Amino acid sequence: MPSRRSQPSRSSRRPASGSERQNARNAGPPQDGQSPERRQARRKSLRNRRKLGPSKRPGPRHWLLLGATGLMTLTTGVAAFVWWQVNQNLPDFSNVRSFTRGGTLVIQAADGLPILQLGPTARRKAEINQIPKPLIDAFIATEDERFYQHGGIDYWGIVRAAFVNTLSGDLVQGGSTISQQLARMIFLDQERSLWRKLREAALAQALERKLDKQEVLELYLNQVYLGSGAYGVSDAAWIYFSKNLKDLSLAEAATLAGLAAAPSDYSPLVNPALAERRRNIVLGRMSDVGYISEDEAKSAQALPLDPKAGSIADAYSTAPYFASYIQQELPKYLTADQIEAGGLIVETSLNPKWQRAAEKAVYNAIDYDGPRFNFEQGALVAIDPKNGEIRALVGGGDFSQSQFNRVTQAQRQPGSTFKMFVYAAAMSKDWTPFDIYRDAPYSIYDYEPKNFGGGYRGDVSLVKAIANSINIVAVKLMVDVGIDPVINLARKMGIESPLGRDYSVALGSSEVNLMEITGAYATLANRGMHVAPHGIRRIIRARTGEVLYDSFPEAHRALDERTTNIITWMLQQVVQAGTGRPAQLTDRPAAGKTGTSEEGRDLWFIGFVPQLAAGVWLGNDDSAPTWGTSRAAAVTWQEFMADITEGIPVQEFPEPPQLKGRGLRPSEVDDERATSSGSSGGGSNRSNDEDHSSSDSDQDKAASEDGDAPSEPPASEAPATDSSAPADGATGEPAPLPPANEAPPENSPIQDFVPAPAPDAAPANP
Repeated sequence: MPSRRSQPSRSSRRPASGSERQNARNAGPPQDGQSPERRQARRKSLRNRRKLGPSKRPGPRHWLLLGATGLMTLTTGVAAFVWWQVNQNLPDFSNVRSFTRGGTLVIQAADGLPILQLGPTARRKAEINQIPKPLIDAFIATEDERFYQHGGIDYWGIVRAAFVNTLSGDLVQGGSTISQQLARMIFLDQERSLWRKLREAALAQALERKLDKQEVLELYLNQVYLGSGAYGVSDAAWIYFSKNLKDLSLAEAATLAGLAAAPSDYSPLVNPALAERRRNIVLGRMSDVGYISEDEAKSAQALPLDPKAGSIADAYSTAPYFASYIQQELPKYLTADQIEAGGLIVETSLNPKWQRAAEKAVYNAIDYDGPRFNFEQGALVAIDPKNGEIRALVGGGDFSQSQFNRVTQAQRQPGSTFKMFVYAAAMSKDWTPFDIYRDAPYSIYDYEPKNFGGGYRGDVSLVKAIANSINIVAVKLMVDVGIDPVINLARKMGIESPLGRDYSVALGSSEVNLMEITGAYATLANRGMHVAPHGIRRIIRARTGEVLYDSFPEAHRALDERTTNIITWMLQQVVQAGTGRPAQLTDRPAAGKTGTSEEGRDLWFIGFVPQLAAGVWLGNDDSAPTWGTSRAAAVTWQEFMADITEGIPVQEFPEPPQLKGRGLRPSEVDDERATSSGSSGGGSNRSNDEDHSSSDSDQDKAASEDGDAPSEPPASEAPATDSSAPADGATGEPAPLPPANEAPPENSPIQDFVPAPAPDAAPANP
C-alpha cells in the first residue's frame, strides 16, 4: 500500500503567490466540489451555530398566536368590507320627515270588497310639542333609556337589556333603539336575518345624522304600532281610552308605552290583567330612570286600568266586530314585525249579504224584544261546517258604544244548549232515543236539579226529554254516562273553555263563548267532522303580492257518523215539535237546541241546516236577569236563516234507517214556556202569539189517538241510575234493573226509572 503523504503543518503553510492563485482558478474547482470561499462560509456558519447552542423549532403556542393574529386580521377585514357593503345604496332620506305608511291594513270580505281600511286617511298625527312629556318619558324609559346619549346604536344598551330581561323573566327593556325601530318601520321589510339587522343599524345611524333627536321622536311616536289598528300614540289614546293626547293620565301614558313591545299581548281591551302588569313595569322603569318619583310611580300603579274603548273616527268599516276580531287574530299567523310594518291585505270568509242579514236580526231583537224582556245586548255568528269559515259575525248592538265582542270574548252559561253533549255521549254508548227515564224529584250528592218552570212529566223517552229540555232527565243521563265521556266529547267538538267536573255541567253551568259552542254544533252538520272556526283565508303583502299566510283548515273526527245522525235527528225533533219550534224554516229541515240560564240571564239558540250552523245569544253584559226565554233567541235565529237561505238549495239531513217515521209531533211535546208565567207561547212571529202547548194528559190522549207515538224499548233496555257511584268514578255503563218480581230497594234511584210497559200490559205505576 502506498504510503500516505505527509501533510505540512498549519504553521508551515506559506501564502500562495499571485501566479499560484491564478493557476488554481484556471485549474477549476477542487476535487471535493467546493470553492475555498464556500468552504470558508461553511466553517463560519458552523462556528456561529456552536455559539448559539442547540436548534429550537416553533412550538404550538407559536402557531396558535400566529393563527389568532391572522384570524383577527381576516375578521376585521371581512367586517370592514361587510359594513362598507351595508352602507352602500342607502335609501334617500330627503323625504323622511313627511313619511306616512301607505295602505297600512286592508281587510277584505269574501267578494274582495274592503270591510276595513286603515291607511294615511285614517291617521291622527301629533307634533312633538303636542305629545305630553310623561308619554315621551314612558317610551324612552321602556324602549331606549340612553336615547339622548347614543348615535343610533346603543351597544351597551343591548347588553344591559339582555341581562335585565333575563334576570326579571319579563320584557322590561327593549334591545333595539328608537332610531333602529324607526328605520325598520320606514325602510325595511320584515325579513328576520342578520343582513337586515345590519342594514337597520346603518340606517339608524344615518337617520340620526339627518334628523335631530326631537324629529326622530316625533316620527317614531306617530308611526309605532300599538295594536287594534292604532298606528301612533294619537290613535292609541283614542282607541284605548277615548281621549286626546293632552288628557292622558300618567298611568294611561304608561299603558300606551307598554304596548310597543307586544301590542296584542298587552292590549287593555283584550288582556286587562296582563296590560295592568305591563303598565306597572313601565312606571317602575320611569321611576328607576328618574323621570318620576317612587311615590308617583306607586300612586299610578295603584289605579285601576279602566280602558274606555273608542274607534278611529275616519276609519272605514262595514263589519266592525268582525274586522276587530280579524285584527286580534293576526298575531296567530304573522310576526310582530310583519304586523308593525303594515301594507297588508287580509282576505276573509265574510259574506257581506249574510252579514247584513245577521246585523238586521240582532238589531231587531235588541230594539223590539229587548225592552219587553229586559235585555240590551245580542250576538250572532254563522259558520260553514265544511271548512270552519266564519260567514257572518255580530258581536253586539253598537260597536261605537262597546267594542267588547260577545261572540269571542263573553264567557256565559250555555244553559240547555250543553245538553247536546250529554245526549250525544249517551248515543255513542248504545243508548237509544227511545230509552225511558222518569222525570220526577231527584237528588244526588246533595245536588237537586230542577226543571225549568217546575213540574214533572213522569215517564219520558230521551227524545221527548231533549225536545222538552227536561233538566232532571239530562242530569240522570249524565250520571249514567259519566262526566268524563261528556267532557271529552265536548273537547273533541271544539269546547276549549274550562268545564266543571260535576253533574250541573249537564245543564250548562260552565261558561263558554258563542263561537266555540256554535263551532261544536257545526260538527254535527259536518257529519261528526270538526273544523276549528276561523275567518282568515289569506294574508298578502300589498307591495309585492307575497302570500304571508294561506289557510288550509284541517278536519278531525269528533263523533262517529252513526251517532251524529242520531243526535241530529233528535235535535230536529226539538225544532219540529219542541222548545225550538219558533226556529222552524218553512222550506227546509233544521236542527238545534234552546238554552236559558238561571233567571233568564242568558238566552240561547244554536242550530244548523246541512250547509250552515249559526248561534244566537241575547242578554245583558252585567248578567242582569231578563224576563224572556230562549224563544227570543230562536226567533232571531229563524229571522237570520230564513233571510239567507233563500239562495241556498234545500238539502236533507241524513236519517238513520231505524228512526225513519218515528219523529215527535207537536202535540207530544211540552213547550218550556208553558210552565213559565207571563211568557208568550208558540208560533213563529215575534209578538201576539197564542200558546199552543198542551197538558201532559192531553198529549197522552193525542198520542194514543194518532197511533204514531214513538215506539218505546223493552223494559230491559231502559238505562237506570246508580247514585252510589261518585261523579269521578262514573263508568258510563247503565245500571241493571232489578228482577221483574222484585221491587227496588226503598229510596233507590232505580225507582225513578220506569220501564216502558209491554204492549198488552197496563202502564207502570211508580
